Amino acid sequence: MNNIDFSGIYPVLISPKRILLTSHTNPDGDALGACLALYHFFKASGHEVIVIVPDHFPDFLTWMKGQDEILNYKTDKPKCDRLFKNAEILFSIDYNAPSRLGDAEQAFITSSGIKILIDHHAEPESRFYDHVFSTIKTSSTSELVYFFITGNGEGRITKTIAECLYTGIMTDTGSFSYACNSETTFRVVAELYKAGIDSVMINRLVYSTFSEQRLRLLGYALSEKLKVIYPFATAYISLSKEELTRFDFRVGDTEGLVNYALSIKGMKFAAIFVEKDDKVRVSFRSVGEFSVNDFARKHFEGGGHKNAAGGDSFISLSDTLEKFEYLLTEYKADLMNNA
Repeated sequence: MNNIDFSGIYPVLISPKRILLTSHTNPDGDALGACLALYHFFKASGHEVIVIVPDHFPDFLTWMKGQDEILNYKTDKPKCDRLFKNAEILFSIDYNAPSRLGDAEQAFITSSGIKILIDHHAEPESRFYDHVFSTIKTSSTSELVYFFITGNGEGRITKTIAECLYTGIMTDTGSFSYACNSETTFRVVAELYKAGIDSVMINRLVYSTFSEQRLRLLGYALSEKLKVIYPFATAYISLSKEELTRFDFRVGDTEGLVNYALSIKGMKFAAIFVEKDDKVRVSFRSVGEFSVNDFARKHFEGGGHKNAAGGDSFISLSDTLEKFEYLLTEYKADLMNNA
């Protein structure tokens, strides 16, 4: 069972509060699912609740109830700044440091409200928070939120909340193919089924609603932009801004591409490099003991989990790829020892 003790925070939430829920930049299914589950729970408990995300989230998550109430800091900064300032309680959901908020970082830090972290990434920056609920021994932040809601014996998992939590758990485990080697995860999922979820429908809404152009981008990425480096058990994909524009790129279109590189027989390390206006966004995946969390933290100002992490590069795409390939020579022994 989950070993996080949430009891210390429940007294703070007895009376109605102005609550602000926040996610990391480039919010994914776990971040959105966990935030929206808490949004519905707190609203039903009589609190005033707002969800703020730093930037856009993928279209394949827009079916979740409450998503139309989410505020985007990038497009509504003045309103969001006022809400940060007036919030009595602020939650960091699915990220371990205020820097993961991007442009919203300072608004969060300078807010005088009580700050609470619920997350499953390594090395939380606890000094910024009044309460920290963090463990890497869970499938997802959505799984932690399940226990937060039910922990005092009074929270009820409605069908809407269950749909949000299931989306978070499903997407953060690759449809239960990694990071879920625990009976606790499946016990939680069983409880979500009891609340009335339709997992087949949720899977279809998340994974089978992409545009034609997204599928063509996938084909192009695999046929033209996949590079396999067998001596280092590594494969990667890179996409420039021009290439993304050619395929009418939308937020979320590159979701999961890195897993195709890792699926090649013998690969232990995979990456995807996506050129943005001001940086190159990088996603890393690995199998075995090679820690992409450590690799991302040391070389790409990022982090995450042992086998799934992300980071950023602030040099050109070509220079970033050159740097990455050079770094592989430093890690050859680690990569081949895991081969």
